[in-house]
Order: sequence, then C-alpha cells, then structure tokens
Amino acid sequence: MPDDAVAAHEAGIAKALVAGYSLLEKGASAVDAVEAAVAVMEDDDTFDAGRGSFLTRDGRVQLDALLMNGANLRTGGVACVERIKNPIHAARLVLDKSPHVYFVGVGAERFAMQHGMPLIDNTELIVPRERERLIAFQKAEVEGAKDTTFSGPLKLDKEQEEPTALSHDTVGAVALDQYGNIAAGTSTGGTLSKAPGRVGDSSLIGCGCYADTHSAAVSLTGWGEPIMKLVLGKWAVDRVAAGHAPQEAAEAAIAYLFTRLGGHGGIILLGPDGRIGLAHNTPRMAWGLQTPAGTQIGVTRNP
Repeated sequence: MPDDAVAAHEAGIAKALVAGYSLLEKGASAVDAVEAAVAVMEDDDTFDAGRGSFLTRDGRVQLDALLMNGANLRTGGVACVERIKNPIHAARLVLDKSPHVYFVGVGAERFAMQHGMPLIDNTELIVPRERERLIAFQKAEVEGAKDTTFSGPLKLDKEQEEPTALSHDTVGAVALDQYGNIAAGTSTGGTLSKAPGRVGDSSLIGCGCYADTHSAAVSLTGWGEPIMKLVLGKWAVDRVAAGHAPQEAAEAAIAYLFTRLGGHGGIILLGPDGRIGLAHNTPRMAWGLQTPAGTQIGVTRNP
C-alpha cells in the first residue's frame, strides 16, 4: 500500500463500518452487517474486490466471495464469477436459497440470475489503473524471460512465488449482533495476472473465512496458496475454542503462516464475547473497528 493510497483505504473502511454497524443498531443480524460492509468495499475500486480488482492473465476480472453464519454454520460461496457486481450478495443468495454451499463460474452466475440478481458486462468491473498494471506486469515478465538463460528441461511444476509487492486488499468483515451470534465474510478479485480459473483462499470455508458462534469468526487476506494449505482460518478459530484470546490466536496464526510456509497475510478475528484479534506480517494492513464505545480506523505498518 503506497503512502498516497492510505487515505483512500481509511475512507473505504469508514464507509464499510457505517454500513454494517448501522444495521446492527437497528437489530439486524451479524450476517446482514457483514454482507453490507463487504458490499461497500466491493463497490470501492480502492480494494481488490468487485470493481477495481486485479485482472487475470487474459485481462478479465474474476471474483470470489464467502459468507458464513456462525449461529447455524449456514454458508454461501461463489468463485470465478465475471458478471456479478457484488459477489458477496451472490454468496448471501447461496446461503439463504440453496441446499448447496458453493457455486462457481457460469453456474454461480446462473443461480444468482435465477434469484433476481442482474448480470453485468465484465468491462464494468475493470478500471484503467488495473489494465495499465497488468500490461506493465506482463511486459516485465517478457523482458525478464529474455534475460534468463537455462539448461536442461523446463520445470513446469514450480510453484509461483509470492508477489507481495504487487498484492493488495482482499476485503473482509466479522460482526457480533445483539443476539450473540457472529458472522464472517471475505471477498476478492484474486492476484495480479492470475491464471483464469484460479481460486484462492478467500472463498474457501476454513481457509480465508470461517464463523462459528461456539468459537470465533475470522477473515483473512494475503497470498492464498499457503493459507489454503494450512486451512488457517479454521486453525485460528480452533485456537480460540481451546481457550486462547483472539489477539493471541491471531498473532499465532500469522506466525504459523510464516514459519511453516513463508507466507504473508493479515487476519481479523472476533470471539462471541466481543474480544477481537488483529495481526499481519504484510507491510501494511487497513482495518476498522466499530463498537458501542466508538470507532477505530487504522493502517498499521510493520517495520
């Protein structure tokens, strides 16, 4: 997150807090609040979710989202959708309207359309900044390949290195309502120049998102492949269930991500008693907290 983007992140977080917390004040559910907060960030092209997301290798936007109700573990997820403005709304439809948990691609779009959600052209999700970023990235890849020599067979099974300098802003929210229930949601456009069809951690249950009122609600951001391998969201909420404070569990999760797989990311964690956890090992992470005591918004930075 460059210095000149900090204010936009803080403004986007502030709007999301207002959207979610105003519903909680009216007696809405934690699921409603999470959905509303995430949708605001999907609409803000500052973030890598919804409009303004990173582009795939072939220049399109593909979106993933998950929404989970900790009260009953009902969950809805969508992945690789290209014609849905707010994938978190599509995830809510899956949660409410389907006996299934997860839809992808054209099937997810068809399900959303059948339940009243209009489909859009993919170009409506693309902003000039990301088109320019993709062109520059792919040009650098080509130039780098020209400067590289090797002998022997080309290895095709090498995992892609983590592009920490290019990653930004998967969005997520966790909430606790007046009924004592918690919920979590996560939404993303994935990584820059990702292979079409690639799905990261954000929309996978227990990886980038999870909620259980008996333990905690969690949302993660970061390079998805290490997070998926560790099922890190469930790992963190299980620590809370075992008696660890959310802050302790959050810090332990990020430490585990790095020590085990060298991964980078951030986590927000909320217990059913209202205690929170927040940690990251990325250079910066924008976050916000709204409680009856007031509002906190920050962009924390690691040395």
